[in-house]
Amino acid sequence: MSDIEVTQGNCPIVLGFPHTGTDVPDDIAVKLNKTGLGLADTDWHIHWLYAGLLDDVTTVRTPVHRYVIDVNRDPSDQSLYPGQNTTTLCPTTNFDGQSIYQDGQEPDADEIARRWMQYHRPYHEALHHELARVKALHGFAILYDCHSIRSEIPYLFDNILPDFNIGTNNGTACAPALEAATLEVCQAAGDYSYVLNGRFKGGWTTRHYGQPQQSFHAIQMELAQSTYMQQTPPWSYRTEKADRLRPHLKNILVTLSSWRPS
Repeated sequence: MSDIEVTQGNCPIVLGFPHTGTDVPDDIAVKLNKTGLGLADTDWHIHWLYAGLLDDVTTVRTPVHRYVIDVNRDPSDQSLYPGQNTTTLCPTTNFDGQSIYQDGQEPDADEIARRWMQYHRPYHEALHHELARVKALHGFAILYDCHSIRSEIPYLFDNILPDFNIGTNNGTACAPALEAATLEVCQAAGDYSYVLNGRFKGGWTTRHYGQPQQSFHAIQMELAQSTYMQQTPPWSYRTEKADRLRPHLKNILVTLSSWRPS
C-alpha cells in the first residue's frame, strides 16, 4: 500500500500528485470516525484530469490518502500559513475543522514518526530522484505540483476560490519567466478566474524543491474542483467540464516544457 507510483519520461517537467490517493491502511482506518472515513479532502481525479496532456512527462504519485500523512507538509509540522486555519502533517481534522478520529485515537508522536518513515519519506525520495534525473538530462527541472480543492470552504478561506490558483511561494520557487508564462495562459483561458500567490502560495513541496538558483523550479496549481467535478459525495468526475478545462491545462504544460533558461 505504501508503494509510490512513478512513470518516467524525458521532458523537463515532473508532475507531482501528493493528494489523489485514497488508500488508508486497516490499522489506521479502524481509528477514523465516519467523517474521516468519508475522505472528503481528496484531490479527486486529478491524476486522471492531467493524464495524456503532455507527452514523455514524468509523474510521481502516492496512493495513500492525506489523512494517513500529508506528504505536502513539512516533516517538522511547521505551519505553512501561520495565523490561518490549515491542516497538519498527520491531520486530526478535516478542511471544515471537524474531527476525523474516534475519541482518543489520534496519532501520537511515535505513530507520526512511523507514518513519516513509511509513507512520507518514500514519496519524497522518489520525487527527489526523478527531479535529479530530469535535471541531468536538461540542466534544469520543473516540478508542477497538481492539486485541487472544493471552491467553498469557510474554515480555510473566505468567499469562492478562483478557478486557477498559481503558487510560486511569492515568486521564489521558480524563474520569473515560468511564473509569467503560467499566469499568461490562465489569463487567456476565457471565463476562468485566476490568482497568483493568493490563499495557496505553494505547499511544502513547492517551497522545498523550488530552488531556481540550483536549476530546480517548482509551481503549484490548485484548481477549484468546481471546474471539473461534483463537489459533494460521490465526488463524480464531470466529463463535460473536464474536457473544457483540459486544453488550458495542456497549454500550461506545453508552454512550460518548451521553456529554456536564458
